Amino acid sequence: MRHTLGLLLLCCCGTLCRASEPDASGKAAADLAIGAKFQALDTLQPQAAPADDLQQKCLDGLCWKPAPFHVVLEEATGDTDWLVRFPSPVTSTHPQNDAVALEWFVARDEAGEVASRPAVVVVHESGRGMTVGKLFARGFRKAGYHAFLLHLPGYGARSWGATPAADELMVLLRQGIADVRRARDAVACLPGVDRDSISLQGTSLGGIVSATVAGVDQQYTAIFLLLAGGDLPSLIQNGQRDAAKLRQQLQEAQVTEDGLRELVEMIDPLHLASRMNRERVWLYSGRYDTVVPMHNAEILAKTASLAREHHVVMPVDHYTGIFYFPVVMKHMDQQIRSLKLQQ
Repeated sequence: MRHTLGLLLLCCCGTLCRASEPDASGKAAADLAIGAKFQALDTLQPQAAPADDLQQKCLDGLCWKPAPFHVVLEEATGDTDWLVRFPSPVTSTHPQNDAVALEWFVARDEAGEVASRPAVVVVHESGRGMTVGKLFARGFRKAGYHAFLLHLPGYGARSWGATPAADELMVLLRQGIADVRRARDAVACLPGVDRDSISLQGTSLGGIVSATVAGVDQQYTAIFLLLAGGDLPSLIQNGQRDAAKLRQQLQEAQVTEDGLRELVEMIDPLHLASRMNRERVWLYSGRYDTVVPMHNAEILAKTASLAREHHVVMPVDHYTGIFYFPVVMKHMDQQIRSLKLQQ
């Protein structure tokens, strides 16, 4: 199920309800200062009943009891305006890692003031430099959005100075899924953010994490998955380069094939794909991708019942896909604006 490149070029579980979210629209830019603290509320609320016992098991493992939490601003570096911190709903053995970090690229008006605009949470790839994630965050800011680059567990401001052990990887991915979901509510309480339009974009590893989030509940306005797929056991066993490195780590940890399936069961986006809002999810795949093979992209699209125009297949591999960044960026922008007009 795919949309051709030519057509793309042409179009170049809680009780806290949404009404109880803090209203950020009335907050002034003057509220933005180092140490500024904002009250947020979890809106986690899986609406649809699980289709089977496996979905129930996944949801039980990925969800948490919704609660109020605080969002704090810290000083940022480079061209990032602020570093936004909030507590992860899942704890690890590394305290430094349990404070989620978002790099905030602020949308501004012609006068240079903080503008009232939609927001996009961006989830990076597996590279330590988060290069592609930063590219998308800057691209969304340039297009007029508040962009928030989320640092996954063990990355960037959340690093504890060592590479995660093989037996930690899946636990940290589970934490990352929860963090990406909570990020939506953290962003919603910040000044200038249009809480009625908060979207999610993830690339590669970030796309897989975001795909699982898309199956938990449907609070994000739109979700864009770049070079992602489902059926993680086959992806890890057959994928090259990044997938091969993970495969080697697991082999060194003596993880068997059955053990692998058990490890990834909860976090595999394929298991929750049927719960996605297929009208608000777009998947972008590389026809020649050997890291996330087309089989894994297609099975995710099929299980999610994505229409042809929601599965864009490009004539690229996992790394040359970057050359289509301007086209993909424009397409994502168009979808967000179209959904905003429908509100």
